[in-house]
Amino acid sequence: MKSQIHIIIALLFLAFTSLSANSETDSDSQRYELKVEKLKSKVLNEQREVVVQLPKGYAENPDKKYPVIYRLDGAGNLTMMNAVLESLQSQNAAPEVIIVAIENTDRLRDLYPTANEDPNGPVGYGGGGANFLSFITTELMPMVEKKYRVHDFRVIEGASAGGVFALYALTQKPELFNAALTYSAAVWWNYGASAKSTVAFLKSANHLDHFIYTSIGNEGAPMRPYYNDMISGMRANQPAGLRWENEAYEGVTHNLVSAASTFSAYHHLFLSAYLRPQQFSGDIKSIKDYYARVSKQRGEKLDAPEWVIRELGYHYVGKQNYDKAIALFKYDIAEYPQTPDAYNGLAYGYEQMGEYKKALESVNQALALSTSEHDGHQVYVNRQKRLQSLLKD
Repeated sequence: MKSQIHIIIALLFLAFTSLSANSETDSDSQRYELKVEKLKSKVLNEQREVVVQLPKGYAENPDKKYPVIYRLDGAGNLTMMNAVLESLQSQNAAPEVIIVAIENTDRLRDLYPTANEDPNGPVGYGGGGANFLSFITTELMPMVEKKYRVHDFRVIEGASAGGVFALYALTQKPELFNAALTYSAAVWWNYGASAKSTVAFLKSANHLDHFIYTSIGNEGAPMRPYYNDMISGMRANQPAGLRWENEAYEGVTHNLVSAASTFSAYHHLFLSAYLRPQQFSGDIKSIKDYYARVSKQRGEKLDAPEWVIRELGYHYVGKQNYDKAIALFKYDIAEYPQTPDAYNGLAYGYEQMGEYKKALESVNQALALSTSEHDGHQVYVNRQKRLQSLLKD
């Protein structure tokens, strides 16, 4: 419980400092550009407003397209979102995004797909979810995609009633939404109707190339039994391809679950530009598969950096799995045949195996490709001398 509270305090601190930085930066500093868009919705027969937040480098990158997050419950969430995303982006663990914050008019009407009959809540409210989803997909999305540079990786995110709607949106329009992030989704509504429909959707799906995040705090009845049933059903019927993360924050109240969950949700959703050993299956072919998924999220072609492949090789040397390490080093060379560090990586692997002749051949290739100004040149020279001495002995 203490660690969960510390997470919330840290995130709130990040959010506060981000807000302060945005309000006090010099005029030369980049800021987010906010666009207020007003739509006369024919579907809802009312005026609707959204706030579109553009990345700080949007204007300077006129050819770049961005993934888009549709955030329910309005622009009041932007400070927290920005603080978390900026932390991840600083490590290239998340892309820059366009955020569309949807302001409310009649929250209960729009965010619950069914009218409530459970006396634990306001009976008769809700039931407008289908219309609201139609507004988003037939009016809001076309406007956003015509006016702003987004690509087709779309996330829908919400808390409580918004969490219910996010699950509903993904299950109704899986071809439009790649991910649903839900914080303490109020699935007790109408005797757990949304919990049951979510499980039924997963049960009927053979394969889903999607991501779902679910979390809950210290809620009890009537919420918790329905939520637990949904999680059990999702676990029993998780289709192939679906990435799903579920977390419980037992010491956290309902209204703080978003704060406790936001970092984890984004951290699990977005794939880092730097493949780490714990994310690597061991199959070298999976490296390209991973970067195809990263490229799909980011809307631009990304390949594994040379040093990332080399670090995977070092990892397997450390585990004394030399066959895997050598295979990775050779793959690195195949991908980057003009990079001396790739050959030095292979030399390191062979040296650790005691294959000094092969190690010397590899480090000689590294030296042939480098000059004295190269950062690693002296490392190669030292390795060459050491290997020559070992072979002489």
